[in-house]
Parts: sequence; structure tokens; C-alpha cells
Amino acid sequence: MPPLELTLELTPKARLDIQDVRAQAADTYGDALAPYSHCFYASPHTTAGYLSQGLAARLSAKGPGVGRYLELFRTAFPEGAGYKHDQLDIREDLSPEQREVEPTNGDSHLAFITGSLRPCVSYDLSRPGPVYFIDLDGVCAGKPRSRVTTLVGYDHEVVVARAQLRVPVSPHPISVVSLKDPGLGLYPQIADLIKRYDVQKGRVRLSLAAGEQAASLTVNEYETLLMQHDLAEVLRNPLHFAAEKVRHAWNDPRALPGKALDYAKYDLVRALNRLVDVIGLGDSRVERIVARALEVPAARFLRMKRSVDLLVSDTRTPGQTAVVEGQYQTPIMVQWRSAPDKMRIVHVTLTRFL
Repeated sequence: MPPLELTLELTPKARLDIQDVRAQAADTYGDALAPYSHCFYASPHTTAGYLSQGLAARLSAKGPGVGRYLELFRTAFPEGAGYKHDQLDIREDLSPEQREVEPTNGDSHLAFITGSLRPCVSYDLSRPGPVYFIDLDGVCAGKPRSRVTTLVGYDHEVVVARAQLRVPVSPHPISVVSLKDPGLGLYPQIADLIKRYDVQKGRVRLSLAAGEQAASLTVNEYETLLMQHDLAEVLRNPLHFAAEKVRHAWNDPRALPGKALDYAKYDLVRALNRLVDVIGLGDSRVERIVARALEVPAARFLRMKRSVDLLVSDTRTPGQTAVVEGQYQTPIMVQWRSAPDKMRIVHVTLTRFL
């Protein structure tokens, strides 16, 4: 039985919107996915995606755990906290017309990147439970944004090709690299592998080599101000924007600068405690990670990933298989400590769904 690809259109009801796409797929397509043992979920958006099945299951096992988890990152990155990405008048990538409609959502991008949200995940369908599509920026100016997600049912997955990508990085400790940079040649390499091995449905996994430390991978919008200013500031100080929001709570932002960080830490601890109360983490890894955030700077607070997946499909152009991604999606490497020889290694794995 060949893999089955389906599409769902979603309508967010709030800026933070959580929908069960497994239930919606059943409502829309009936038992179409029932014969399959796995489903690959893909989001083309940079502020909406999925949690891994293991993390999602643990969080959703006791009521509002997913919401409490997201509250941690919304506390660290409050809306309207002075993000450079939101200063539309200095965004060189925007036309005057785009500036009129572009959402100010720097907080949503940073929460997506650091909160371990993924554009693509695979779920074992034999395990019960919802599959949450998490939208961090679902409503803009009172209007729901247009959202869509792709589902691919499959039974097995086989590796058909492996490759290695050498990525030159800055000698500066904190830097961000677009893996879509034409000079790296990643996408032509992937296209060649897809064609050579005749893959119609599958995925590309990009993963850091085992020896790569103080670095991570994500998929997001590679916008200069977001990457070079906002994200870099977070790597230096994860609570920078939470403290910035506190400063602006007073008429004079400089009135209590020494207290702002203390208030930000306090708010984060309260958010963590609410999460722990709901899902009973105790002295868990999540709690220890967040505890590290109270030591500034603390880049290890960020739940960033060592691997990311990209959907491979021939649906958009029958007979021409390619990586399927949104207009602004870019695989990105982030580092917060300089690498030996100013070089990092990324493994590229192409698989076929059966």
C-alpha cells in the first residue's frame, strides 16, 4: 500500500491556538489513515508547528500540560518586548505595502525556535492521543491567519542515501548560519539524491555530528534582524526580553533597571511551578533546564534541537519530487560557542516512505 498524502486547512481562533489535527483528519477524511502505522505531519509555517510525540504525550497526559509548557516560553518572550524583528520601518526585506500588513511577531518566532517546536514530526499511530498543531501567531489584527498542514500516512521508512555537509561558521561565539545559503550547496545536493534514488515520498533529516557541541538546528525565517539581533540577544541572555517587558511596565523604563531581571526570573519560576503542578515533573530534566535559565547568560536553557526534518514529496508537481517547505522556512544552524577550525559538520539522511 503506497503512502497517502492529505492536506488540512486550519482556522486559528486565538493568537495562541492549539488544535488536534488527528481528530480533524478523522472528521475530514474518515478512516483514510487507519491502515497506516505512522503519520508524518508537516507545517509550512515559521510560527506554527508540532512537538515531538514523546514530549507531547508527556505534557498532555494530565490536562493542560501543553498550555503550561508553552506559557514558559511566552513568559520568556512576551509580546511587544522591543524585538528588532518587529520594527517594521527598518526591515529592508519588506516593501511599503508589506509593512502595512506584516505581523509583529518576534516573540512567536523566538518561542517556536527555543520551545522545541518542529515543522515536521512523525507519530506512531498505534499510540493513542491527540496530535497538536500549535500556532503561536494564529490571529493578527483580529483576523485569523491562513494555516495549512500536510499529513503523510506510511508503514515503513528506509534510508536510501547519506551525505555530509561541512558548514563554515564565524569565529565569534554567537552566530547563526542559513543552511539554504547557495554557497553551501545543500539543496542541489538534496535534489540530486532525490532524483538519483527516485524518492516520491520521504524525508530529509539534517542532524549535527555527534561531536558538535554548543550548537543546534532549527527551521524558521532567516530574517536579518530576527537572527542577528533578537536571537543573538537571547543566546547571550535568555531573559533579556522578559526583563525588557518589565522595564516598560513603568513610566520611566530606566526607573528600576536592576529589578527588571529579578522580576523576569520570578515570573519564569511561577510559570515553571504551574507546569510542574499540572504534570508532576518533580526534579525532571525540564525543571533542571529552566533552572539554568536563572543563571544569566544561560544558552543551555533553550530547548533547541540537534536535528530537523524536511518533507520530501511529489504532490506539488507530479513527477518532480522535491523538498516541500513554506515560503519563509529555512534550515538554520545556531551556535553559542565557537567551533574548532571554524567548521561544523551536519549529516544529511534521505529516507523513503513505504
